[in-house]
Amino acid sequence: MILFCDTSALVKLYVHEDGTDAVIEQAGASDIVAVSRVAWVEAMSAMARRSREQAQDAAAIAQARQRLIADWPHYLVLEITQELVELAGDYAEAFALRAYDSVQLASAHLVHQAMPGEVVFACYDSRLVKAARALGLQSLG
Repeated sequence: MILFCDTSALVKLYVHEDGTDAVIEQAGASDIVAVSRVAWVEAMSAMARRSREQAQDAAAIAQARQRLIADWPHYLVLEITQELVELAGDYAEAFALRAYDSVQLASAHLVHQAMPGEVVFACYDSRLVKAARALGLQSLG
């Protein structure tokens, strides 16, 4: 099974919040964890914001960032290609998604089309989950 994590799900692997246990369990049961290249900057931005806004968590967030840096080479990372952004543009219009949400969905859908076996799309945005299900993806979140 392949677990595709959008940034909200990826961050849950490193920072404890609602849904963390489910994502960790699903990642542990997966053969591959896949992410979009944009998840790197989105995750780093999310962690930096949390560190600024919740100073008491700064040390834990710094450790979480280091774990993400160490784990990143072990993920299947989908590159941003012209094909992907065109598909994302179609999804932005069809499902009324924000730009990077569309990129995440297009990335997950390309994995689903290219890889044999089950692909589970982990995300914590209801509109994105609905769009993923419309494309035939199983979802977590």
